Amino acid sequence: MDAYCVKCKAKTEIKDPKEVTMKNGRPAVTGTCSKCGTKVFKIKSNK
Repeated sequence: MDAYCVKCKAKTEIKDPKEVTMKNGRPAVTGTCSKCGTKVFKIKSNK
């Protein structure tokens, strides 16, 4: 799965992805950037 890394300014592969649920109940994926190690976050659809 890909996410946008703010530090690299590009879409990168998520290293160690973890499924999480936000406070409002929406699903998301969090992990680290495979290039620089910065934390990345991607909101998924409700489906």
